[in-house]
Amino acid sequence: MKNDKIILGIETSCDETAVALVKNGTEILSDVVASQIESHKRFGGVVPEIASRHHVEQMTMVLEEAIEEAKVEWEDIDAIAVTEGPGLVGALLVGVNTAKALAFAKQKPLVGVQHIAGHIYANRFEREFEFPLLALIVSGGHTELVLMKEHGDFKLIGETLDDAAGEAYDKVARMLDLPYPGGPEIDRLAALGEETIDFPRAWLSEDSYDFSFSGLKSAVINKIHNAKQRGETLKKEDIAASFQASVIEVLTTKTLRAAKEKNVKQVIVAGGVAANRGLRAEMQTQFERAEIPLLIPPLSLCSGTALI
Repeated sequence: MKNDKIILGIETSCDETAVALVKNGTEILSDVVASQIESHKRFGGVVPEIASRHHVEQMTMVLEEAIEEAKVEWEDIDAIAVTEGPGLVGALLVGVNTAKALAFAKQKPLVGVQHIAGHIYANRFEREFEFPLLALIVSGGHTELVLMKEHGDFKLIGETLDDAAGEAYDKVARMLDLPYPGGPEIDRLAALGEETIDFPRAWLSEDSYDFSFSGLKSAVINKIHNAKQRGETLKKEDIAASFQASVIEVLTTKTLRAAKEKNVKQVIVAGGVAANRGLRAEMQTQFERAEIPLLIPPLSLCSGTALI
C-alpha cells in the first residue's frame, strides 16, 4: 500500500460513534459504527450528555475494529480526519480530542472536516462530481441548498428559516407516539397510508430557495389535537402519508427549480433524511423527467458514516 493514500476518519457529531478508513479518496476499506439508538429511545430524542458519555465508552473499540477490518497498520495511514462541527459540542469534543491525541502520538497530519461538507462528499464514493452542481442537504439539524462550482467551493443559496426537515419528522413522530428515531417510522407508515389530509406547503416568496417546516409541524399537531377533542380517530398511516407528502413536495420542487435556474450539471442529495424512501423515489422520478442527473448515496452513506 506504499503508493496508496489512506485516511482514517472519525465522526462523533451526534449520537453515533463512527470510524472509517478510506484509500485514495474512493475506496472504503472499513466503516464501523456504534449506534446509540437504544440508549436515547426512552427519551424520544438525543440527550447530549448521554451521547458524549457513550462516545467515550465506544471510541477505542470502534477505532480498533475499523483498523482491524481494514487490514492496515498505523504506518500505512497517511492522515487523520475528524468532524469538527457543526454538531453537539460535547460529542464533537470526544472525536476531536481522540483525533488530536492519535495525530500527536502517531505523528500524522490532522485534518478537520466540516460536517455538512462531509455529507456532500459521501456521494463521491458513488460517482465523480460534475460541476456546477447543486446539493440538497436534509438532516435532523439542517435543510440547505448548496451550489458548488468546484471542489471546496460552497455557496449557500437556501436554508431552513425554522425547523429542519428531520427535526419536523421527529416532532411529528412524538405526537404520533412513534418510537425513536421517528423519521424512519413515519416513512414506513407513510407507505401504508393515503394522503387524505391537505397539510400546508410553505413556498415563501416566489423566488426563494429557503425552507420552512414549523408551520407544517404546527398544522399536524393542531390536526391531532382537534381530532382528539372531537372524539375522532385519525389513522396514523394517513397522517404520516399526508405530512410526508408536504415535506417531499417542497423539497423536490424547490430543488428542481434551483437546479434549472442555476443550470447545474448534477444534483446530489445528502444527510440522514436522504435515506427516506419516499423522498428518494420522488426525487428520482422528477429529476429523471427533467433529464437532470441525480445522485443519492446508498443508505449506508446517508448517516452514521465517518465523514472524510
